[in-house]
Order: sequence, then C-alpha cells, then structure tokens
Amino acid sequence: MTTTQDFAAYIAGLPRVIAGAAALFRDADGRVLLVEPNYRDGWALPGGTVESDEGESPRQGARRETAEEIGLDRELGRLLAVDWVPGTGRPPLVAYLYDGGVLTEDEFKAIRLQEEELLSWRLVPREELAEHLPGSLGRRVLAALDVLADGSGTAELENGHRVG
Repeated sequence: MTTTQDFAAYIAGLPRVIAGAAALFRDADGRVLLVEPNYRDGWALPGGTVESDEGESPRQGARRETAEEIGLDRELGRLLAVDWVPGTGRPPLVAYLYDGGVLTEDEFKAIRLQEEELLSWRLVPREELAEHLPGSLGRRVLAALDVLADGSGTAELENGHRVG
C-alpha cells in the first residue's frame, strides 16, 4: 500500500518540463508577426510560459500571453505544432504553437506592446524567417506554415524537426 508521503516523494522526484505556448499571426500576404523581446537578443512569436501550477492549459497560456504582450485577446485556432526541445542548462521545453489567424489592418493598428517585455514588432515573409528566428523556433514556425498550406494535421517536432 502506498502512503500519501510515498506518493508525494515520487511526484517530487519526477523530471521537470517547461511548457511554452505561442500564436502564429499572419497578414493577408502571409507574412508572420514577430515580436522583439527586450530581455534577450533576437525575435520571437507572441507567447510565453504556461502557468501550469495555476491550472492553465497551453491554449489558455498562448491566449493570455498574446493579450498581455500585444494587446490582442482573441480566440486561437487549431494546434499547428508541438515541439519537444531538449534542455541545455534548463529543463526540456514542450512548445505549443497555435493558429492565431490572419489579422486585419485594424487589428495590426490596435497592437499595443507590453513595454516591460517588448521593444517592437514586425511582419516577416517566410523566406526571411530563418534570419529572424533561431534554431528550433524557426523550424517550428516553418513547419506550422507548411501545416497551414497543405491542410495536414498538427506537426509533431523534436527540436524543430518533424518526426512520426
């Protein structure tokens, strides 16, 4: 018979994983909305860490982060990609990428950056994404764009590379 104390010790000994979630927004020409964080070099998608200790799901986290970071609170579309990114100096990351849809001109004008975290935003065409997004994030976004283009299901990725 397992005691509550044994179960708590078992849970405490399990590996830890970080969950992140983001939204892929585009314009009518297919360019991708990227944000420039002020806390690290490079570009990113609107999104962030899922607050799972508070019961937040990845979809809820992506929506909350999008509302906080760029001021757009809207229902997100389907899951485009899920990516297992091994940890180097941190726990592994499971990254969820949702379809944010195509934004209108008025929605782009309504973007309000979270000044505590972001410097700017821009629209980037597919062929320039690799210049703006590092490693697995860039591969994840390209895989998600492929899923949107061919109508296939969710892309399963490991470090940004398709598997399965």
